Amino acid sequence: MYVRDARNRDEVWLLDQIEAMALDETAFRSRDYVIAVDERSDERAGFGRIRIHKDEGDVCELTSIGVLEAWRGQGVGAHVVERLLQEATDQGFEIVYTLSGEPNYLAQFGFEAIDEADLPAVLQDRLDTKRGSLEPDAVPMILEVESFSMPQRFRDAFKAAAAEEGDDEPEESAEDFGIDPDEATYKYDTGD
Repeated sequence: MYVRDARNRDEVWLLDQIEAMALDETAFRSRDYVIAVDERSDERAGFGRIRIHKDEGDVCELTSIGVLEAWRGQGVGAHVVERLLQEATDQGFEIVYTLSGEPNYLAQFGFEAIDEADLPAVLQDRLDTKRGSLEPDAVPMILEVESFSMPQRFRDAFKAAAAEEGDDEPEESAEDFGIDPDEATYKYDTGD
């Protein structure tokens, strides 16, 4: 398992997953995302985004962090967050923000809840929008990047991560499309 920058060919997959998980796709740009990938199967397991707001100085936000159901509980999200923080550091940010409906998850890494009034104005507006549409319970959080810490259990789980076997989608049948297989005739039916 590893985390890499998203590529152009990941765009459709990202948009599908963001929609399926009801995450924020505002100002979507695939190049802002990182993706966790299983090196054995090349299956994508999770993703996240770093968004730079240049409206009032530079403000860095982590957003749209998601892990596919079969990969949850295996450190995938933790490694996505770690990679996003590395990207933020590479771009010169010492502080990052997030507006999350899962504050307890992010608190494990050193994120702290802050008062809405302490957010930069651009993120106050985003918080209002996010609460009004996607995450009514979104909590503003902040992290000094150097304070990030990942519990060892996430590192260990990530090394051995594998998709959990779940219920695959059922095979589609003719009845699913309103076709009676006993009565239907087909264009190339030979009558045998």
